[in-house]
Amino acid sequence: MTYRYGHPRPGLAVDCAVFGFDAGDLKVLLIERVLPPFQGTWALPGGFVRIDETVDDAARRELREETGLTKVFLEQLYTFGAVDRHPSDRVISVAYYALVKLADQRTHPATDARATTWFPVSQVPPLAFDHPHILQVALDRLRGKVRYVPIGFELLPQKFALSELQHLYEVILGRSLDKRNFRKKVLAMDLLEDLEELQQSVRHRAARLYRFNLKKYQRLVTHGFNFEL
Repeated sequence: MTYRYGHPRPGLAVDCAVFGFDAGDLKVLLIERVLPPFQGTWALPGGFVRIDETVDDAARRELREETGLTKVFLEQLYTFGAVDRHPSDRVISVAYYALVKLADQRTHPATDARATTWFPVSQVPPLAFDHPHILQVALDRLRGKVRYVPIGFELLPQKFALSELQHLYEVILGRSLDKRNFRKKVLAMDLLEDLEELQQSVRHRAARLYRFNLKKYQRLVTHGFNFEL
């Protein structure tokens, strides 16, 4: 790719690692590529940045066009610029990770995606380009950040039981947490609203349902509050 400055310039792309939580599994959304290179291979959603848009706008556009996802939690992750990351061009990619409440979203393939599928992160198929590396960096960021920023609530339905919240953290962190200590710490933050409702249609004993109070958290942060689990 060349530009008016008279010397070769790389292409600029965005890639998005989209995570969801369903049936006790942390999952990632992949697309099946229609076009070469890597035609027919699974990949992270993404594409080239247009000349008249920011990288943030490009990431949201590509998610909307390739998967149908809108209004998701999206945060810039890292810039990947290995010289050989694209087999035929010089392409630098700004990667993002996104968090989705699966119950609130429906995906559908479009543009250069033949299919969209949620895969458990432990069962991801071979991926195009350097997307295995991007996915691993995104997982590492999620596991590190979920402990000190309440982004985990972006993966849960609006109403949830404390057992569901604990299981989400255990799945993301890859280790068991002490039930009593976890609940004590979560409730002591006073960020959960007790909805005085019980789970519906469950085989086991119905648990109380809670909701995360985002506005209260944002107010507390301005006064130096630290979220840490």
